[in-house]
Amino acid sequence: MQHFMKRIGLSGLLAAAIAFAPAIGATAAKADQFINILTGGTSGVYYPLGVGLAKIYSDNMTGTKVQVQSTKASVENLNLLQQGKGELAFALGDSVKMAWEGDAEAGFKEKLDKLRGIAAIYPNYIQIVASKDSGIHTLADLKGKRVSVGAPKSGTELNARAILAAAGMTYKDLGQVQYLPFGESVELIKNRQLDATLQSAGLGVASIKDLASSVAITVVSVPSSVADKLGAPYVAATIPANTYDGQTEPVQTVAVVNFLVTRAGVSDQTAYEMTKLLFDNLTTLEASHKAAAQIKLENALKGMPIPLHPGAIKFYKEKGLM
Repeated sequence: MQHFMKRIGLSGLLAAAIAFAPAIGATAAKADQFINILTGGTSGVYYPLGVGLAKIYSDNMTGTKVQVQSTKASVENLNLLQQGKGELAFALGDSVKMAWEGDAEAGFKEKLDKLRGIAAIYPNYIQIVASKDSGIHTLADLKGKRVSVGAPKSGTELNARAILAAAGMTYKDLGQVQYLPFGESVELIKNRQLDATLQSAGLGVASIKDLASSVAITVVSVPSSVADKLGAPYVAATIPANTYDGQTEPVQTVAVVNFLVTRAGVSDQTAYEMTKLLFDNLTTLEASHKAAAQIKLENALKGMPIPLHPGAIKFYKEKGLM
């Protein structure tokens, strides 16, 4: 899921992470509290945002040691939270919902009952892109075609299953299914070994930009009826015209919101400060990754699939959102 976005100033972000990470092991015993932020792959969006948040928390929460952990993203993050191995995690909304329900198919062996919400953050757009030669224009056109749906049980692949189901299709309707990360999917399309790829990512994702600069593409529309059928945390969305080379018209699709999640064992004060400092420092966070520009206080509670942490509730009541 998190292999999408090119590295944006990552060397600087890594340096920032390293600057405050080594001291943690030696001094954690002296710290009043410890926050481990669970993110994703270092080339994704979760990781740089996690590093940015860690810096904000370190600068503003006295007696607190903060660490950023690179992970396989949503599913792993939520399981780690349940086990008490993190205090804050990034995760896709549908993964959060399935974790709360204990969906074994999605990678959750039991109901993750310790999860608590902090905030809805920015959306991932479902971007289905086909080579122009394939003749694919609509979801129905994917039938009988060679399609990559993302790495197995990744957030992207869970999105792919849900969207096809809402359109009355399954993987069996496709001619061939490949479970590949973004970069590999694009290379196969370039080599005419694949017809289309579904990628759940921020707009302007590097892999699709690369594809569009190499071959003529079609961005496949997903009708709003699919979003209506899926319901929260999915919403109807539009990929603006010229997001990618050759895409001259806006394209309808579906987006799924990312969430920041904590767990029941985190103190009310810590959860309150984590929530408040996030929204008080959005401009600073944008320097870590441009996706932060889409985080809005007025959207913080939209589609939240789990109970809010009492500390977060306190913050939202102060802001008049609850």
